[in-house]
Amino acid sequence: MTRLAKLLAPAGLILAAAAALPASAQVQGNIATVDIPRTIIGTAAFQTAYEQVNTTYAQQNELRRTKAQERQTMLAKFDKNGDKQVDDAEQATMQKSPDFAKLQTLEQEINALNNQIDGARVFAVEQIIVQYPSALQDVTTKDQIKFVIDPGSLLFAPPEADITAKVTAALNTRVPAVGVVPPSGWQPSREGVQIYQEIQQRLIAATIAQQQQAAAAQQGTPAPVDGR
Repeated sequence: MTRLAKLLAPAGLILAAAAALPASAQVQGNIATVDIPRTIIGTAAFQTAYEQVNTTYAQQNELRRTKAQERQTMLAKFDKNGDKQVDDAEQATMQKSPDFAKLQTLEQEINALNNQIDGARVFAVEQIIVQYPSALQDVTTKDQIKFVIDPGSLLFAPPEADITAKVTAALNTRVPAVGVVPPSGWQPSREGVQIYQEIQQRLIAATIAQQQQAAAAQQGTPAPVDGR
């Protein structure tokens, strides 16, 4: 069973392909869809945790920015054609430079800082995930839902079938807050990392959409619409 199936089908719920759903379930309204990343993003615990990471790890964030700028300045010396990239020929020159060892060290330091900050976020997400099956069960039991489907598996899902907001509300009850400082020896789970990456993609896409809308508003032109 895949990660998505495990999260969508706790306590006996069935994760079914749309084509395999019985007509009776469709008629009786016993099918629901849930968007896992959106469910987690909507929780108060998630939103508060992300703010806390920015505060708790402010020093690491600033150090990361400083080292990234230093790295970019060093790389610019090897960008002879001015295309903002280090191509194969420039890479070969860079590797022979006395600065190469320092660049490698900077890369390692930046990665370590990234891991520390991202790890805090994954840790927060995992604390919400662990309550997700129970929250989903709360909603499906109350609404007498028999089938829970990933909305991406359907060409069209009626809005009333979406229980994402309900699961978010159940999660808010079950996990009102989470920590952002992992204990010593903690390691992120593969599941937690995967969902965290999906969440980050959603947040980045939302930021880009907001920027496009703001730019379009300034220019007086409509922003592009995501056709998905």
